[in-house]
Amino acid sequence: MLQDFERAQAAAEPNPSLLEGDIYAPTPVTQELGERTPEGGELTLMVDQALHAMQEIMAAHPEVLLYGQDVGGRLGGVFREAATLAQKFSDDRVFNTPIQEAFIVGSTVGMAATGCKPIVEIQFADYLWPGLNQLFTELSRSYFLSCGKWPATAVLRVPIGAYGSGGPYHSSSIESVLSNIRGIKVAYPAFGADLKGLLKSAFLDPNPVVVLEHKGLYWSKVPGTEAAKTVEPDEDYVIPFGKGRVVLEATAPEATVCVVTYGRGVHWALEAAAKLAEDGEPGRVEIVDLRTIQPWDDALVLERVAKCNRCLVLTEEPAGGFASAVAGKVSSACFESLDAPVQVMGSMALPAIPLNSTLEAAVLPSADKLASKLEAVLAY
Repeated sequence: MLQDFERAQAAAEPNPSLLEGDIYAPTPVTQELGERTPEGGELTLMVDQALHAMQEIMAAHPEVLLYGQDVGGRLGGVFREAATLAQKFSDDRVFNTPIQEAFIVGSTVGMAATGCKPIVEIQFADYLWPGLNQLFTELSRSYFLSCGKWPATAVLRVPIGAYGSGGPYHSSSIESVLSNIRGIKVAYPAFGADLKGLLKSAFLDPNPVVVLEHKGLYWSKVPGTEAAKTVEPDEDYVIPFGKGRVVLEATAPEATVCVVTYGRGVHWALEAAAKLAEDGEPGRVEIVDLRTIQPWDDALVLERVAKCNRCLVLTEEPAGGFASAVAGKVSSACFESLDAPVQVMGSMALPAIPLNSTLEAAVLPSADKLASKLEAVLAY
């Protein structure tokens, strides 16, 4: 032992250039593949597309385990997002856990080390906090601290967002916290097709991935969210992380504005654009759906903002955090092409979402609020 100690003391200091290496293990998904809208496909609810993605993954990969609160047995999740999977793949592969998020998240490290591919569910985003220590301290750092030897492979599915008077303990938006954990990836899709494609990509990714699934989009029951129900992609459909999508292109010859958003915000933006069109302002709104927020597609955003010359970043969180970081990048990189200050719109800056439905609506963004904001931006 003394010889080992002396050899270590005599060794050269590490080269700081080692710190410039990738913080992510290489992923095999580098481009969008598969058929997004197969011919003859039927419109399918977002929650069903997630269920079908899990079923296809588990059928093809016997090493996959799916577990979390209430996902096993006959219930199949509080949103039925895992319905029938325990019956199809056995209680050994699909099972319930105690109400102990630190265990749910932390156990994925050991599961992955044995060769399993864990996919775990946190019942609501509000419940992820006890598991953040494991996510931050163990999963996110494993690849970096081992110099690429031990990536921690895990997928965390997390229903998120305010919907239907869920109240202060079931309605939180927490993506800014997650986007600041280096070493994990974070998806936040707005459409069923994107959720299915990103779940497939998350499974194939050797890094820890959090998939945020807005529960208000699962069933398309909320007015204005009907578009979340899409034709279901085929089994091979995957989407690379960090690849956004132009959902609506601005076509007007006069001033236009690019709305950069994700999740529920995409549907508020679509509604707001339709309202402006009804008011005699067609084609003046462009919408970029980020689809993933760690990493996010800054190249696409900067390209579209440079075209539109105006930008509004929309989030369900209070304005700040991730949305403000996007706005800051746009303000700096697109400074010479901007005709108006970059705006950020989010919910009221409160500690929690109220239970009362009237108060909930007052706190959150809406299509009407956004339309008014966009009119002001276009008036510059």
